[in-house]
Amino acid sequence: MFTIAFKGIRQYFKDRTAVLLSLLLPIVLITIFALMYGGIGKSEKSRPITLLFSDQDNTELSHEVFTTLNDLEGMQLVATNYEEASDMVKRGKNSSVLVLYKGFQDSVEAGIKAPMELFYDEAKEIEMGLLQQALWSNLFGITMKKGIKGKVNSWIREKNPDLADAELLDIQSQVEEQFNDFEQSEDSETMEENSNLPMTAIVSEEKNGNLGLVQAIAGVAIMMLLFSVSGSGASLLKEKEDGTFRRLLVAPISPSSILYGKMMSTLFMAILQLSVMFLYSWLVLGLDIFMNLPALVLMILASAIACSSFGIFMASICKSRKQVESLSTLVILVISALGGSMMPLIFMPEIMHKLAIISVNYWAIEGFFDIFWRQLPLSEIYPKMLVLLGIGAILTTISIISFKRNLLKML
Repeated sequence: MFTIAFKGIRQYFKDRTAVLLSLLLPIVLITIFALMYGGIGKSEKSRPITLLFSDQDNTELSHEVFTTLNDLEGMQLVATNYEEASDMVKRGKNSSVLVLYKGFQDSVEAGIKAPMELFYDEAKEIEMGLLQQALWSNLFGITMKKGIKGKVNSWIREKNPDLADAELLDIQSQVEEQFNDFEQSEDSETMEENSNLPMTAIVSEEKNGNLGLVQAIAGVAIMMLLFSVSGSGASLLKEKEDGTFRRLLVAPISPSSILYGKMMSTLFMAILQLSVMFLYSWLVLGLDIFMNLPALVLMILASAIACSSFGIFMASICKSRKQVESLSTLVILVISALGGSMMPLIFMPEIMHKLAIISVNYWAIEGFFDIFWRQLPLSEIYPKMLVLLGIGAILTTISIISFKRNLLKML
């Protein structure tokens, strides 16, 4: 088994041009994509989102705000405290949290600026811009009218302390009529346009590095690795076509050892390629690969296992090397598009987010985002590693069964 593995490794390094191209091509693409993603976050594509809601005021008006926003189409509010909400945003579980601070209702009734703030992940800045517009449009209707009315009524009482209750009610009724007209007036629309909802990034490039660089490196590295391991897996069929299999089968080794040896050499090449990609990103592009080195090493290993098993899987289910080349290209392009290698998922509709979980690219890219963008501890990242290892185990099992049924029967 180890002899087969070493043989595959020697063959890999024998063609120096192929080795150079397998390492140089993704480096070039990473550099290009890193430049392209410098403008990431400017799309206006929107999709339904879940908004976390932290009500620190706990008043009748804050409850009204929650109900009004929760009834908006395409938006679902989840009530929670700020600490939990902030942690969920940092871990990438949600994109934002709206906080109504203590004194929200008192401020509105006094006609002064209401204490509220939207905290968000800067990686979701596109949807946040649209969310801010939707939020303020509705918050304006709730707070601005009540705030101005409260200020007017307070001024009337202050300037006319001896005013009879009946007269005060009559004035307030007239004020109410004026505000009904005001809601439809151009002045109201102008005030709304000039208002804004304060926003603060919990996860931002200032604190967490270059978002576009992380996307470029993670997305391109995984996609190019899939192409590389597919070519390595196809060498199984080349050996069959060249007659090498026949000589191996008469040797004192089991047929499964042939497959295991090829898997080991493919895994070695996958780890090497990913390692070179991240070393290049550190030396040339400035990615801090040492911020969580244990997690990075384990994520590289898990991604390499999943991707290398994919390469062997494609070879085991095809009957010729040409089939592997054609089918693997099609599959890799599809799963790369679904998983976010070609375009970040934030640009994609909700259905694509649901389909993305079937892709190796998705779990690997999310894992690298957890390390370099969200900067999570290893305990928060290992579930994605387990998914990648599970994908590798499933594909390896299928490969062993298919290898025995298909490849050996063709000899």
